[in-house]
Parts: sequence; C-alpha cells; structure tokens
Amino acid sequence: MPDKKQNQVKSKARVANHGEVFTAEREVNAMLDLVKQETERIDSRFLEPACGDGNFLAEILRRKLAVVKNKYRRSPSDYEKYAVLAISSIYGVEILPDNINNCCERLFEIWDKEYTANCKKDANDECRKAVRFILKRNILCGDALTLKNAKDEPIIFSEWSLVTGSLMQRTDYRFDKMLEEKIIKPDIPPGTEQCDDATAQLSLDILDRKANDDEETRVRDFPLIHYRRVQYAK
Repeated sequence: MPDKKQNQVKSKARVANHGEVFTAEREVNAMLDLVKQETERIDSRFLEPACGDGNFLAEILRRKLAVVKNKYRRSPSDYEKYAVLAISSIYGVEILPDNINNCCERLFEIWDKEYTANCKKDANDECRKAVRFILKRNILCGDALTLKNAKDEPIIFSEWSLVTGSLMQRTDYRFDKMLEEKIIKPDIPPGTEQCDDATAQLSLDILDRKANDDEETRVRDFPLIHYRRVQYAK
C-alpha cells in the first residue's frame, strides 16, 4: 500500500467500538524526537502496543534506514545486513486484523524501496522473503491489555540478534512473562527531566536477554542461521 497521508479516523464505528484514532504525522515526529538518539540506533528495539497501521513504526523505520544508508551505502552486503537488523528491531501489537495486514505491507514497502535503491543489482528475493517473515513474527494481532493474541493465547515475540558475521539468532519470548519480571522504562534523553507515557510506550527495549533469561519467559532458542534464511530455521 502506498505510504500516503492518512486520515486520523477511518469511521465513527471504529472509533466507538475500538477507540481507533490515528496519530497525525506532526505529533508522531514530535514524540519520536524526544527519544531521537534511540530512533537513530539501528538495533534499538521499539514496541508500539496499539500500532494501528504503523504511523509510529513507519517513521522509526525511516529513521533507522537513513542511518544504515549513511553508514553502509558503499557496501551493498553491509547495507543489506544492517537494513534487516533495523526492521527486525521494530514490534507492534494491534487488535484489528486489517490494520495488521496494512502495517506489515507498509513497513515492507518502505524497507524494500530503500533496499532496492541502495543495493540495486545485488538486491535479492531471498532477503525480501526473510524480511516478510520477520514482520509476521514482529507485528502481531492481539490485545496489549490482555497480553493475548487473536487466538486467545499468550503473545510471543521473537528477538533477532546478529551474533557473528551474517549469522542471526532468533529467540522467542512470552510477552506476559517479560512484563512480570521487569518494569520497563525508557532511557530518558539527555537534557530531558521526565518522559510522558506516550514516549514511554515507544522506547521499550522489550527483549533484554539478561533480564529475560529464565525458562518461563524464554520459549525457544532457534539455531544460528544466515539472516537471509531465518524463515527456514527449525
């Protein structure tokens, strides 16, 4: 779907039934600027617990990809690897399935446009398939209040980490158990004395391996595999 200017309300019924009101672009950027350093760190993880069709996540991805381009534009292989790392660090939960589908497609199109433009003839479909798979694992249909997915099961997020060279590690975690173990607070940017709730929800590093390393929280570790082939790890 084209990433075009969006109305803040899709319908009165959706507002009444789900409280759905989309944040305007100006407010999105103003809030993200409060944690600007984190939005420009390639591997900094963000979770939007009511992501809609991705207004915040799309802007975070754009900022991260701008950093990847600035650092690695002269090396298509490095650009590809760190562009994958950038999109793998973005997470969302949303209760409405159509928003989830739109969000995944929107993020993929932003990523693929930059990837194709920067890697040109070196861009490949295997990497694109990996990114689509990562988005399926990171942008989930569920309720961030009940911490359950659309099947009324616990929400499970995947952490993606570049371990060595081009090898990526996937580890799955239960979201409810992570929240039981740890009060998650954002890093307050230098010069900022306090951080409001809206900013807090955007700067969550939800997958801190050291804090979430017990058996109940960690669901499964997957074998190391090339980042282009994460969808094949068993």
